[in-house]
Amino acid sequence: MQSLNLPPYAPRITVRKGKNCIFDPLRRKEVALTPEEWVRQHFVNFLITARSYPPERIANEVSIMVNATSKRCDTVVYDDYLKPLVIIEYKAPDVRISNETFNQISRYNAKLHVPYLMVSNGLSHYCCFLDYRQMEYRFLEEIPNYLELLITNY
Repeated sequence: MQSLNLPPYAPRITVRKGKNCIFDPLRRKEVALTPEEWVRQHFVNFLITARSYPPERIANEVSIMVNATSKRCDTVVYDDYLKPLVIIEYKAPDVRISNETFNQISRYNAKLHVPYLMVSNGLSHYCCFLDYRQMEYRFLEEIPNYLELLITNY
């Protein structure tokens, strides 16, 4: 798999029925090793190890209903009261992050109404703060640590 613009990480990779799998510690199971999953596992590891996100506040593949259609958020981070705080969307490293990527995550946010949106393809990472009081958004220069999310949100 491709090197990413994230700290080194040695995930547990196995072969099941001739297909590569990667262990997802949050879901506690092996999942298909796709380029997007490679990014997800590295990014979640980064959040936990470098940004102090509690693993018990992170969930992968969160199902939601949007306009009577079942959708899945790649990752959702929750606050200490289990209220959604961040939606994260991943793309494969060869997929350019575009306005369509943010449109996709914004559709999910119509349901969850979180203050932060993050997008990563493993090479480029973006974090957007949604200020609902001022009715504006701003991109942050770096991915904030977990306590910064909580402080800014309350």
